[in-house]
Amino acid sequence: MIVTTNRHAQREIVPATQSRARVSAIGAKAFLLEAPGDFDLAAQRRIWALSRTVKGWAELAEDIPGMTNLLAIFKQTPEDPDAAVARLLEAWENAQSIDLEGKTIEIPVHYGGEHATDLPALCDLSGLSDHEVVRLHHEATYRVFALGSAPGFGYLHGLDPRIYMPRKTVPSLKMAKGCVTIGGMQTGVAMLTGPNGWNSIGFATLEMFDPASPNPAMMAPGDTVRFLPARIEL
Repeated sequence: MIVTTNRHAQREIVPATQSRARVSAIGAKAFLLEAPGDFDLAAQRRIWALSRTVKGWAELAEDIPGMTNLLAIFKQTPEDPDAAVARLLEAWENAQSIDLEGKTIEIPVHYGGEHATDLPALCDLSGLSDHEVVRLHHEATYRVFALGSAPGFGYLHGLDPRIYMPRKTVPSLKMAKGCVTIGGMQTGVAMLTGPNGWNSIGFATLEMFDPASPNPAMMAPGDTVRFLPARIEL
């Protein structure tokens, strides 16, 4: 999952440089390490490796890998916070890149139609036709970096930069569950009907979260995702 932090409770301890991770205190018992450099698979592989390392720490209550970041939550407030941060940074520096062996998930999509409410704006921003936007979206191969925001929602890496679309400053008030969306350099599928600041370009009927299942979320970090154009209505 991904934890949304309160900016007022977040205090930067170690600032980022081009090669050094940023570490911030989240309250008194948690520290957020953010990988330096680009939002890419190489950084995420090191975050996955870091997660494996810190799971062995007896004083840690939980570690939550996110999008090129990791939240380390301690059982108790560290007596020496500087030492805890130094240990976390050392673990990051020593982390060897690993890859998670996940499954491949194919998601049929109805591109265009009534749910593609933001496709015209994306075309205007990119200068591409609606057919080109759809093609670039479904021809890409995506990796699940992390889950969060809503039950089963996967943050996917692999979006073609030509169809980058910033998140809305004013969210849609009632975007439908199943909408296929783009937010910045990420794409995903809405898990719930409600307010949403991402941009919808289509719709998927595949059920990706079943609370009654032993494994409720279809997606998991490391999975590969492909969007299949089941129907194109432009």
